[in-house]
Amino acid sequence: MKIYTRTGDDGETSLFDGRRVLKSAQRVDAYGEVDELGAAIGVAMASGLPPDIADMLQQVARDLFAVGGRLADPDQKVAARVRKIAVGQAEVARLEQWIDRLEAELPPLRRFILPGGSPAGAALHLARTVCRRAERRITALGPNEVESELRAYVNRLSDFLFVAARAVNHRAGVPELEW
Repeated sequence: MKIYTRTGDDGETSLFDGRRVLKSAQRVDAYGEVDELGAAIGVAMASGLPPDIADMLQQVARDLFAVGGRLADPDQKVAARVRKIAVGQAEVARLEQWIDRLEAELPPLRRFILPGGSPAGAALHLARTVCRRAERRITALGPNEVESELRAYVNRLSDFLFVAARAVNHRAGVPELEW
């Protein structure tokens, strides 16, 4: 399979159902942001994470492919047949469990903190902001255009990335800078 197809040279791309849309379409923009978030997660994973958090992020990276797939499938024609792109309450609950587990080892948050810290912590803070941008793009599609579970997943993911950044910095002995 060749990496180039030439089918997008005129500024269009295909959704899963074969429909051609402009690459500037809101839906394409939304799953493009999710793709960028996946790349930011990859940077964080390459920055030297504790093994448990690296394992969590590897699952998140897989989930993000599913989120992108769901966004590229507005009529849910593929989602009904392909378990691999399922994102639902179980995935949201998993993020919440991870947040609770990591928060248990952290000092209580009393003030806003500045992003940064260790290279891994800073990468996770950056991923969190990319996640929030992706969430805004997904939300802009409208409440009837995206399943509520996808919106909840991306919302919870930004919370997880924040807590993961704090945990990574805490474990590295890097103090949080308060605002």
